[in-house]
Amino acid sequence: MLIVLPPSETKAAGGTHPALDLSELSFPELNPVRESLISELESLDIDTAMATLKLGPKLRSEAEANLELRSAPTCPALLRYTGVLFDALDAPTLPEAAWGRLAVGSALFGLVMADDLIPRYRLSGSSRLSGTMKSYWGDAITKVLAAQEQLVVDLRSGAYQQLGPCKEAITVRVETKEGKVVSHWNKHYKGELARVLAQADRQPTTIEEVAEASGMDVRITSPTSLTLVVAR
Repeated sequence: MLIVLPPSETKAAGGTHPALDLSELSFPELNPVRESLISELESLDIDTAMATLKLGPKLRSEAEANLELRSAPTCPALLRYTGVLFDALDAPTLPEAAWGRLAVGSALFGLVMADDLIPRYRLSGSSRLSGTMKSYWGDAITKVLAAQEQLVVDLRSGAYQQLGPCKEAITVRVETKEGKVVSHWNKHYKGELARVLAQADRQPTTIEEVAEASGMDVRITSPTSLTLVVAR
């Protein structure tokens, strides 16, 4: 099973590993697009980058990070991304086998495995450079996901699912017991779900097995969709 997480806008700074080496990243077939995006981000001066990425003055350092994508230190993807979902996932406490079942969708890298070494960057699924992120990625991410010889559980948010739709993947919706869509805590619960599934003793091969392995109130709503029911 491959669990695909959404990225976060916020990212940890620094790193203890050498600079980015695209040849070492998983899914090398995505490298042409990765290279194109990195080159375009590097070509933008800071003021243009801030306007293009719609960043306020307080986020200037994030635009500056894009100028050092090839030279900045790196760290594993699961430690680079921060925020509510990644707090709930608590990656540093996961066993190595669980890391091997986790990937992250990314506007810049398309799809990376948990231990792929990446630098800090700023680019979102809704960003627009000389084109939309969807125009850059085309069907490249979709092909990578479709080629997986394992069940894919897609926890990406809408903007990132659109960058690489995978009709065979299992998606998850979070609702309250009253049937209301959870928005504020959505990422938290998906982080908890990802943590449980990644550590399952037996890796699920069907949607029914995913629901059972979660140990949560998870209901099958279609052949490829689940609803996680929570108290709030």
